[in-house]
Amino acid sequence: MTATTDGSTGALQPHAAAATRTHSTTPGAAGVLDAAERAMRRATDHLLARQDEEGWWKGDLETNVTMDAEDLLLRQFLGILDEPTTRAAALFIRGEQREDGTWATFYGGPGELSATIEAYVALRLAGDAPDAPHMAKASAWVRERGGIAAARVFTRIWLALFGWWKWEDLPELPPEIIYLPSWVPLNIYDFGCWARQTIVPLTVVSAKRPVRPAPFPLDELHTDPARPSPPKPLAPPVSWDGAFQRLDRTLHALRKVAPRRLRTAAMNTAARWIIERQENDGCWGGIQPPAVYSLIALHLLGYDLKHPVMREGLASLDRFAVWRADGARMIEACQSPVWDTCLATIALADAGVPADHPQLVKAADWMLGEEIVRPGDWAVKRPGLPPGGWAFEFHNDNYPDIDDTAEVVLALRRVRHHDPERLDRAVGRAVRWNLGMQSRNGAWGAFDVDNTSRLPNRLPFCDFGEVIDPPSADVTAHVVEMLAVEGLAHDPRTLRGIRWLLAEQEPDGAWFGRWGVNYIYGTGSVVPALTAAGLPGSHPAIRRAVTWLESVQNDDGGWGEDLRSYRDIRGWGGRGESTPSQTAWALLALLAAGEQDAKAVRRGIEWLTVSQREDGSWDEPHFTGTGFPWDFSINYHLYRLVFPLTALGRYVNGDPFAEPRTEAEGG
Repeated sequence: MTATTDGSTGALQPHAAAATRTHSTTPGAAGVLDAAERAMRRATDHLLARQDEEGWWKGDLETNVTMDAEDLLLRQFLGILDEPTTRAAALFIRGEQREDGTWATFYGGPGELSATIEAYVALRLAGDAPDAPHMAKASAWVRERGGIAAARVFTRIWLALFGWWKWEDLPELPPEIIYLPSWVPLNIYDFGCWARQTIVPLTVVSAKRPVRPAPFPLDELHTDPARPSPPKPLAPPVSWDGAFQRLDRTLHALRKVAPRRLRTAAMNTAARWIIERQENDGCWGGIQPPAVYSLIALHLLGYDLKHPVMREGLASLDRFAVWRADGARMIEACQSPVWDTCLATIALADAGVPADHPQLVKAADWMLGEEIVRPGDWAVKRPGLPPGGWAFEFHNDNYPDIDDTAEVVLALRRVRHHDPERLDRAVGRAVRWNLGMQSRNGAWGAFDVDNTSRLPNRLPFCDFGEVIDPPSADVTAHVVEMLAVEGLAHDPRTLRGIRWLLAEQEPDGAWFGRWGVNYIYGTGSVVPALTAAGLPGSHPAIRRAVTWLESVQNDDGGWGEDLRSYRDIRGWGGRGESTPSQTAWALLALLAAGEQDAKAVRRGIEWLTVSQREDGSWDEPHFTGTGFPWDFSINYHLYRLVFPLTALGRYVNGDPFAEPRTEAEGG
């Protein structure tokens, strides 16, 4: 049985639409194919040359200057701010300032108030005078948009640490929430793992309300320095916002009468929770925000800077620093070696690198060594599920993620490993774990099961981006594709995922992209998954996706989508300057749909070949990844290489699931 036109599915035949492809022999098509082969070879050589001796790949992970500003503020708070670090960070921050004096959160984006405030304060720490032209321009812009009072809560917390804002004018976050059982609303496991790891230490900070002497005033960032935090009107009590505003007022009042012993015990419990989740490299969750707040919280509870937990935590932050040739220092919010390595492996295999090539085998060895085989916080919802998965980072054993695990399996299956039994066992554990992490609706989130409560988003405290981890089309698609490759396309759990994906398709034919920008990423993830699972290219859902992709192709032949599509789908959905990664995502969908000879595909391939650099890479200043849609954007510096190479490889070589070649058979 095949998928029906109404979107339901029966027993699907895997890879029904992935027959070995042939290309048109017209002169124009032959020229495109030749150019694609040359571009593929250059990109392959470039990517192979970038592999680390240990077997992994990692590109820089660029976000925005709040990472750099908060790093300086942390060091100022702990009393360890040094002149070389300050000078290098300031050099980077100044270089990111826009002509209008502001800082954006993504390339080409609009000025953002909180980022501008934090960057401004960091430059003040570096010695930039408030009346310097670049500083005066920034402060004037901040005042025009409401000043510090209009900034996000996290920015005002950083300022409160130095007395630039009043703690009593911030939302209350009581440490006693650590005691709420997992079935009580607003317990810490109702939050996504990234928010959970940030909120627990911030409950300690909120309870302690520390203030370090401010090195200078910030009157120039207030609309009225004499009244910096005017009271905000309450929303109607029958609304969610009004209810939580009144809850926050109640918590402020209870703070004065909270039993001291209970509060102290809660903070100590929070400290134990934090320390138990410190990774082997000293970091927390492999990401910067939980690390900085954990260090502050533990320091406030009496852990001195020489304590091993503090010492290793600070050392881990230094490893997030990228020193550039001009002397500037950029802080990565996170590092992505597992993600980059599995994507690089897939790209090289698709480009025809033999399955037993030493560098692919070395990559597989490294990935196998990174498998996580102990329980983490995901086990709160799945206590009986055996572990088996991969994280995104070098060290994040508490939080393996479903997306990386699916892609690592796809990568491992492209390698002919010298210990196939070891590989099979690891893949088996991963498949079992991913199936066990399926949510009730049949789809998959990134880290947790059924992390869908909307209540955390309503809290006055949670204005810093997405704080829950509901299932998404891109993660679900990667899992479905992996399950299909593992011969589980007929499994009822796979079919539930397929039905969910079909139901999530937008009316115009696209799919929303949670972890990449945006509808192009979602569509580029879902269509290859559906065809791998057996839906034919003629299926109505796939035809709608093809039509949509053709409709948003740029005049230059590429594809691009601006991050503003998260706010304005009508104006920006599928629209933006062409980029290598987004062009590749569109091509992957079209090729999976059987459109290898279509004009849109040839034009897209031509764009990739023409825009390629001499060294085999591509330029991509645009941010095409996301941490939180719109609120936290990412430029993965390896995306510009691995995804175009994958698209070129599938255009030249066809079916990525064909029997892989070996060194003996020639490459």
